[in-house]
Amino acid sequence: MTPTTTSQELKQIVREKYGQIAEQNTETGCCNSDCACGILDNTFMAEDYTRMQGYVADADLGLGCGLPTEFALIKEGDVVVDLGSGAGNDAFVARSVTGANGKVIGVDFTEQMITRARLNAEKLKFNNVEFRLGDIENIPINDNVADVVVSNCVFNLVPDKARAFAETYRILKPGAHFSVSDIVLRGDLPPALQKSAEMYAGCVAGAIDKFAYLNTVKKAGFENIQVQKERRISLPNELLSLYLNETELQQYSTGEIGVYSITVYAEKPLENNEACCEPGCCAK
Repeated sequence: MTPTTTSQELKQIVREKYGQIAEQNTETGCCNSDCACGILDNTFMAEDYTRMQGYVADADLGLGCGLPTEFALIKEGDVVVDLGSGAGNDAFVARSVTGANGKVIGVDFTEQMITRARLNAEKLKFNNVEFRLGDIENIPINDNVADVVVSNCVFNLVPDKARAFAETYRILKPGAHFSVSDIVLRGDLPPALQKSAEMYAGCVAGAIDKFAYLNTVKKAGFENIQVQKERRISLPNELLSLYLNETELQQYSTGEIGVYSITVYAEKPLENNEACCEPGCCAK
């Protein structure tokens, strides 16, 4: 990224690159030879969904960095919102838990992803999963709707993370919670990576320090913030070499900087801190 790259320009980069991915044939890998598409098609961040109940192969484009639905404590009948829902991967996993009496709403700001997710839902004949076009800095959902919010490697693509978490807070019911997988840093990225808009689209240059990330969640008003899972991401040299010279590569490999996937849980407080007679009773 350059100092003159605006938030809207970054969003357009992400929209274009993820639009390419949505239109690709998943059996043939990357949509073309463009390096940015290759970054987005990586497997070094993604985790294996195939063992998850409700997994739909056509909806798995390998763009995540965790398994938030595995930790989201979804219950039958819940209303679940998936922010940055892509082709529907986490939404369909969530639907398998919340069941026919629940509802899943996916939100994505890439039209091609919404189209692909809706086609997947139609093929599966799911009538309680819907996908809405929208920006998670301005989520197209009313206040106090969701029992659970999930998201997988998406907040890194949002220039205004504080706004995105504030919106997440708004759509959750009092006493409800989110589980979000994302990329965070320990230490500072080399300048070439920090300035790369393409790497921003690849979820690395958009990452912020782990403790700054958790503090952003806290400032949005959330409580009981927990890191449910954490793992170090090993960036391949062939990717790093696109941005770093040999000396910088050596410094990166021996330095204290680290790129991590974390899955974070947090709760929206009950209104007026009222005591609840039983789990979930005040979150309806």
